[in-house]
Amino acid sequence: MIDQTVGWDPLTALPEGEPEKSFGGRWEDRLWQNVPGPFYTGAADNCWTGRLHAPRHVLYGGEYVSEYVYRQPTTPADVLGLLDAARSDPYGGYACDGDRWWTPGSVRDWWRERGRVTDDLASLLSAWSAGGNAEEEEAAEGLRDYAAYIADGLAGDLRRYVFRLEEGHYPGPSATLPRL
Repeated sequence: MIDQTVGWDPLTALPEGEPEKSFGGRWEDRLWQNVPGPFYTGAADNCWTGRLHAPRHVLYGGEYVSEYVYRQPTTPADVLGLLDAARSDPYGGYACDGDRWWTPGSVRDWWRERGRVTDDLASLLSAWSAGGNAEEEEAAEGLRDYAAYIADGLAGDLRRYVFRLEEGHYPGPSATLPRL
């Protein structure tokens, strides 16, 4: 769930200079599995280090089994976990400028196409749950978490994110949220 403090911007939790220093990902390289929000990955490391730093936020997938952000940060500690994942990425593929690119319409489009993501998760889950590889079994836990999040919780967070894109801040507890 997104921090309910009106006006909280996850980027304010980054130490000064970090967006320029540790976040070099490009929107045009963004993996389609990334959940809408300020943080995402493009051409990121495929060494499976992201979950070491941000296990509730980073997964692996795509053509080259790269890292991607499946849950946006809701606390300063979450942001710092993503920062550590970004610092560990030798390709510099993490980015934090998603607010420049996402629009209410593109968030809604992503939500309508979420079946593509859930199909991808199911495909990887059957392969990674087979046993024998500790890294794959750990990543399978993340796949299950992402699938559960899509089923229960992500819609509300995306509605809050659309509100943020439209209004410039996250909604307070009594705000009327837009539809997806």
